[in-house]
Amino acid sequence: MTIKENLEHVRRNIAASASKAGKNPKDIILVMATKTVETERIREAIHAGGHIIGENKVQEALKKYEVLKGEGAEWHFIGHLQTNKVKDVLKFADMIHSVDRLSLVEKLDQRLQQEGRSLDILVQVNTSHEESKYGVAPEEAIPLIKQTAKYDTLKILGLMTIGLFTKDEVKIRKCFKVLKEIHDTLIKEAIDRVQMKYLSMGMSGDYQIAIEEGANMVRIGTAIFGARNTPDAYYWPSEKTDADRG
Repeated sequence: MTIKENLEHVRRNIAASASKAGKNPKDIILVMATKTVETERIREAIHAGGHIIGENKVQEALKKYEVLKGEGAEWHFIGHLQTNKVKDVLKFADMIHSVDRLSLVEKLDQRLQQEGRSLDILVQVNTSHEESKYGVAPEEAIPLIKQTAKYDTLKILGLMTIGLFTKDEVKIRKCFKVLKEIHDTLIKEAIDRVQMKYLSMGMSGDYQIAIEEGANMVRIGTAIFGARNTPDAYYWPSEKTDADRG
């Protein structure tokens, strides 16, 4: 199948899952996860109707951005962000999905103040409690959001999580339910300068489940572009280095 056909197939699945959950399919935002995908294939996907590019690695994204910035797509950063990459990520990112610690918040704010602008962000929550995954612990998510809300350069628009990598649907759903519960609690708390517009959860293997559990933003890669040569462990390492924690 072509990229266009794959996109159409994914959109049909999104529509079916949205309808099942009583939602308008038009309200589900598709982020194309383009890690390791060549620029020409990304351009093909943009021309086929994909409007948002999601990248995991800053340096890889910068190279692609230089080639594709004239295509009119929106650029989201969806991978773990090291503090020493903040200056570079701000060269292309319209939104960052993976804000997960105060040290990163402070670094982003410092740089954005220098540039005299603000940035849309999502807070990443580790709902699977896996040591290998990044994200703030569920019980620490709301305190982090309250701290982050004090920085007026950062516009908190929602939450992000990565579901458990398993075939057990019950365990996958649990990860998404946890994020939805935090989302609902934040809406009730009505914290100043915090909006819960987006629940970014669900990837190629579980996006239909995610939509049923409340997602309105999904990050789809292999279902559009096919299998990658690089394993997912390259993007979500099993061991965190000191730089990763920064």
